[in-house]
Amino acid sequence: MAAISAVGLTKSYGDKAVLRGIDLSIPAGTVFALLGPNGAGKTTTVEILSTLVPADGGSVRVAGHDVVREADGVRKAIGVTGQFSAVDNLLTAEENLLLMADLNHLRRREGRRRAEELLRRFDLTEAARKPVVTFSGGMRRKLDLAMTLVGDPEVIFLDEPTTGLDPRSRRTMWEIIRGLVADHGVTIFLTTQYLEEADQLADRIAVLDGGRIVAEGTAEELKRFVPGGRIRLQFADAGQLDAAATLFEYATADEEALRLDIPGDNSVVTVKAVLDALDNASVRAESLVVETADLDDVFLQLTGEGAR
Repeated sequence: MAAISAVGLTKSYGDKAVLRGIDLSIPAGTVFALLGPNGAGKTTTVEILSTLVPADGGSVRVAGHDVVREADGVRKAIGVTGQFSAVDNLLTAEENLLLMADLNHLRRREGRRRAEELLRRFDLTEAARKPVVTFSGGMRRKLDLAMTLVGDPEVIFLDEPTTGLDPRSRRTMWEIIRGLVADHGVTIFLTTQYLEEADQLADRIAVLDGGRIVAEGTAEELKRFVPGGRIRLQFADAGQLDAAATLFEYATADEEALRLDIPGDNSVVTVKAVLDALDNASVRAESLVVETADLDDVFLQLTGEGAR
């Protein structure tokens, strides 16, 4: 069953077409990442799927509900964490969570139980009664996500949730997101500009550019969209490097680093062929590293100037 599905989604602001026919089908209990440069339409997509903004055309269903005819049903089933923290700086962490419990119409006892549970899960118990204005960026983002979970949503939209966080706080958020899916079966719709984040978290990834999805698949499938694999050989001296360079027509030599890069598909057959060529010519390499294309290569190839 698709937790999120969209067919022919379009949106324009004046003469500017932001979305030009988006199709999505995201299975329940998975992490889906939407990548794209600034202005590609990522936030607009989240706003439409979460009922914040109406689409101009197309049909959308979230958690089994039509976003137009059953908007209230969608809102009850989702949680949204935007690019900017929505916590109240003048309240404590506990007060923010209790306020969200009231907005979700939870009984007072249930609201307190839920707040205590979330403070514990997000390692915020010691800071529960401190004003949020004193929190670090990482603590604020954790509280922001905790507030999203007060209503126990089936689907969570995370719009660039780790923007501005240091690497340690970002990895903490990754672990929390993984836990939501693994332990609670939540569906995560993630937009991000951190390609490593999508690579680490997402079951499937779509690349959005110019209002259209230009590629979709697993991280490994997307990496095969673009050339970029190579075999990197390291040598002890320039003589061995020069001898190896004559063996491979399309290789690139770095005389200073004593390194030779050979384009290839990184298959076992190709690696063996390289080693056999070196052995037959009595050329000795100090090390061999096989490198594949990464999501950076995919992003640069499929968006902006790379796509054109």
